[in-house]
Amino acid sequence: MRGPLLTRESDGHQPLMLKGGRVVDPSQGLDEVTDVLLADGVVEAVGTGLGAPDDARIVECAGHVVTSGLIDVHVHLREPGGEHKETILTGARAAAAGGFTAVCAMPNTDPCVDDPASVGFVLAAGQRAGAARVYPLGCISVGQKGERLTEVGEMVEAGAVAITDDGCPVMDSGLMRLALEYARIFDIAVADHPEDLGLSRHGVMNEGLVATRLGLRGKPNASEDAHVLRDLMVAELTGGHVHLQHVSTRTGVEAIRRAKERGVRVTAEATPHHLLLTDEAVEGYRTDAKMNPPLRSAADVEAVRAGLKDGTLDVLATDHAPHHYDEKEQPFDDAPNGIVGLETSLGLVHTHLVRGGLIDLPTMVERMSVAPARAFGLSGGTLRKGSAGDVTVMDPEARWTVRTEHFLSKSRNTPFEGWDLVGRAVLTVVGGRIVWEAGWG
Repeated sequence: MRGPLLTRESDGHQPLMLKGGRVVDPSQGLDEVTDVLLADGVVEAVGTGLGAPDDARIVECAGHVVTSGLIDVHVHLREPGGEHKETILTGARAAAAGGFTAVCAMPNTDPCVDDPASVGFVLAAGQRAGAARVYPLGCISVGQKGERLTEVGEMVEAGAVAITDDGCPVMDSGLMRLALEYARIFDIAVADHPEDLGLSRHGVMNEGLVATRLGLRGKPNASEDAHVLRDLMVAELTGGHVHLQHVSTRTGVEAIRRAKERGVRVTAEATPHHLLLTDEAVEGYRTDAKMNPPLRSAADVEAVRAGLKDGTLDVLATDHAPHHYDEKEQPFDDAPNGIVGLETSLGLVHTHLVRGGLIDLPTMVERMSVAPARAFGLSGGTLRKGSAGDVTVMDPEARWTVRTEHFLSKSRNTPFEGWDLVGRAVLTVVGGRIVWEAGWG
């Protein structure tokens, strides 16, 4: 890495000048070497030769990329109830270390976030963490049982930015219709985990040759495809905004593409693991490659990559799902689904998708900042004057190796251990305040 960008913490009140970096802001069609001035927690100006206030701190960013802060709309912070895996504090700090200025916390905790009080708890804990912003999502159904709609309006008033039963797909189409109709009133998205449990039940990995060879029960693509099609039809019926999480199949990508052409209000996620890994990563009964939806075939990976490139899948999200070491050390059938992703996502995407030629750098910023903010109506996602002073500074030439012992997350469950990457966040700024900076040496 290059030399240190700065040596002191920012107090959030002192103006901050990010000078001479490659500023990439797709919301304004901006991609040029220039300066960014932050003051009073917001973007004060972007331009060359800006005059900095006398008390401003100046950070020389030559050779670095300066973008609107990265946003991850799909993160499991495990608190309350799973603090041995992750807490809101450790998750928010891990997010900042990965270059994320904001994350959306999934509500499938214990107890789950299905009322205004629990939404308020997550929001307050996120504010106390003082790292990446933490936006709570509330449950669609009470207790995530899929039976009765939560008090959506009260949760939104308490601070929920969307609703989801993530981890528990909404199987009742009538409930999904009701959720989308209510969500329209409050102008929020309904995020759904697309999986038909009747088709996937008891499966532990992708249905295919690898599962057959390993003697493991499979989940067919159809279990995801059927649910995607159902959600798109109900969204079209209601006019509500459905957000489809961690899309992993070629039929699902094509269905979303056609729905967008028809004007259906749909946004959709791709994850780094579904863009970079196939079900062959499970060979050896490797539980760090066990997730839901499962890693799919090479043809599915190519379809997801094409969907990300053309904007069918408009959001890149990690589905950060921490688990304790002992849990992942169980036999494959019994081990929980999920991997951590906050501290590896930027490096993986930049190395294998940007340097790999699938997308360019502005498209990466669009998928990891602009589109996530737009999908959930969040502050950030732009460097326009007066917008939130949330900024990610990245060294595009930094070479590093994924070593889980260096993670700030409490958990270490990743299939990317030992991968050599190029590109890393070196400075994360939230509300004009530096919340994380890289170590040097």
